[in-house]
Amino acid sequence: MPLRYNGNLIENAKALRKNGTKQEKHLWYDFLCKYPVRFQRQKTIGSYIVDFYCCKAQLVIELDGSQHYEENAKRYDTVRTEYLESLGLRVLRFLNSDVDRHFEGVCGLIDKTVKERIATGFR
Repeated sequence: MPLRYNGNLIENAKALRKNGTKQEKHLWYDFLCKYPVRFQRQKTIGSYIVDFYCCKAQLVIELDGSQHYEENAKRYDTVRTEYLESLGLRVLRFLNSDVDRHFEGVCGLIDKTVKERIATGFR
Protein backbone atom coordinates (compact mmCIF):
# COMPACT_ATOMS: atom_id res chain seq x y z
CA MET A 1 0.00 0.00 0.00
CA PRO A 2 1.49 3.37 -0.99
CA LEU A 3 2.23 5.82 1.79
CA ARG A 4 0.27 9.06 1.82
CA TYR A 5 2.19 12.31 1.75
CA ASN A 6 1.68 16.03 1.74
CA GLY A 7 2.45 17.23 -1.80
CA ASN A 8 3.32 20.67 -0.46
CA LEU A 9 6.49 19.16 1.01
CA ILE A 10 7.96 17.98 -2.31
CA GLU A 11 9.88 21.18 -3.04
CA ASN A 12 11.28 21.21 0.49
CA ALA A 13 12.35 17.57 0.13
CA LYS A 14 14.15 18.40 -3.12
CA ALA A 15 15.95 21.29 -1.42
CA LEU A 16 16.96 19.04 1.47
CA ARG A 17 18.40 16.51 -1.01
CA LYS A 18 20.55 19.23 -2.56
CA ASN A 19 21.69 20.59 0.81
CA GLY A 20 22.22 17.48 2.92
CA THR A 21 24.45 17.46 5.94
CA LYS A 22 27.97 16.06 5.73
CA GLN A 23 26.76 12.91 7.51
CA GLU A 24 23.72 12.46 5.23
CA LYS A 25 25.95 12.76 2.17
CA HIS A 26 28.48 10.31 3.63
CA LEU A 27 25.82 7.70 4.44
CA TRP A 28 24.12 8.17 1.08
CA TYR A 29 27.12 8.23 -1.28
CA ASP A 30 29.30 5.76 0.60
CA PHE A 31 26.65 3.17 1.48
CA LEU A 32 22.93 3.59 0.77
CA CYS A 33 22.99 4.64 -2.89
CA LYS A 34 24.95 1.44 -3.72
CA TYR A 35 23.01 -0.81 -1.34
CA PRO A 36 21.35 -3.74 -3.17
CA VAL A 37 17.91 -2.86 -1.75
CA ARG A 38 16.67 0.55 -2.90
CA PHE A 39 16.66 3.49 -0.51
CA GLN A 40 15.26 6.96 -1.14
CA ARG A 41 16.52 10.09 0.54
CA GLN A 42 14.44 12.95 1.89
CA LYS A 43 11.22 11.00 1.33
CA THR A 44 7.88 12.58 2.20
CA ILE A 45 5.68 10.40 4.39
CA GLY A 46 2.49 11.94 5.74
CA SER A 47 3.34 15.44 6.92
CA TYR A 48 7.01 14.59 7.43
CA ILE A 49 10.20 14.31 5.41
CA VAL A 50 12.39 11.43 6.53
CA ASP A 51 16.13 11.32 5.85
CA PHE A 52 16.16 7.87 4.22
CA TYR A 53 13.44 5.34 3.41
CA CYS A 54 13.50 1.74 2.21
CA CYS A 55 10.10 0.61 0.95
CA LYS A 56 11.01 -3.07 0.65
CA ALA A 57 12.01 -3.23 4.35
CA GLN A 58 9.53 -0.58 5.53
CA LEU A 59 12.49 1.14 7.20
CA VAL A 60 13.16 4.79 7.98
CA ILE A 61 16.64 6.01 8.88
CA GLU A 62 17.05 9.33 10.65
CA LEU A 63 20.31 11.14 11.34
CA ASP A 64 20.14 13.48 14.32
CA GLY A 65 22.31 16.53 14.88
CA SER A 66 22.71 18.45 18.12
CA GLN A 67 19.38 20.28 17.70
CA HIS A 68 17.64 16.97 18.48
CA TYR A 69 18.81 17.23 22.12
CA GLU A 70 16.55 20.21 22.82
CA GLU A 71 13.29 19.45 24.66
CA ASN A 72 10.99 20.69 21.86
CA ALA A 73 12.91 18.64 19.32
CA LYS A 74 12.76 15.54 21.52
CA ARG A 75 8.97 15.86 21.80
CA TYR A 76 8.64 16.43 18.05
CA ASP A 77 10.83 13.40 17.29
CA THR A 78 8.75 11.25 19.65
CA VAL A 79 5.47 12.24 17.96
CA ARG A 80 7.01 11.80 14.53
CA THR A 81 8.40 8.35 15.38
CA GLU A 82 5.08 7.24 16.85
CA TYR A 83 3.31 8.32 13.66
CA LEU A 84 5.78 6.49 11.41
CA GLU A 85 5.58 3.35 13.56
CA SER A 86 1.76 3.50 13.40
CA LEU A 87 2.19 2.98 9.64
CA GLY A 88 4.15 -0.22 10.31
CA LEU A 89 7.52 1.41 9.64
CA ARG A 90 10.62 0.75 11.71
CA VAL A 91 12.63 3.86 12.57
CA LEU A 92 16.39 3.71 13.16
CA ARG A 93 17.91 6.87 14.59
CA PHE A 94 21.63 7.62 14.59
CA LEU A 95 23.51 10.61 15.90
CA ASN A 96 25.63 12.48 13.39
CA SER A 97 28.59 11.62 15.63
CA ASP A 98 27.78 7.90 15.15
CA VAL A 99 28.15 8.34 11.39
CA ASP A 100 31.39 10.27 11.90
CA ARG A 101 33.00 7.89 14.39
CA HIS A 102 31.37 4.49 13.81
CA PHE A 103 30.42 4.46 10.13
CA GLU A 104 30.96 0.72 9.62
CA GLY A 105 28.84 -0.07 12.69
CA VAL A 106 26.01 2.18 11.46
CA CYS A 107 26.10 0.51 8.05
CA GLY A 108 26.22 -2.94 9.63
CA LEU A 109 23.14 -2.24 11.76
CA ILE A 110 21.24 -0.89 8.76
CA ASP A 111 22.17 -3.96 6.71
CA LYS A 112 21.16 -6.33 9.52
CA THR A 113 17.83 -4.55 10.04
CA VAL A 114 16.97 -4.53 6.32
CA LYS A 115 17.70 -8.24 6.01
CA GLU A 116 15.75 -9.13 9.16
CA ARG A 117 12.72 -7.05 8.17
CA ILE A 118 12.57 -8.52 4.69
CA ALA A 119 13.06 -12.08 5.95
CA THR A 120 10.39 -11.79 8.65
CA GLY A 121 7.88 -9.72 6.68
CA PHE A 122 8.41 -6.59 8.88
CA ARG A 123 7.93 -8.20 12.28
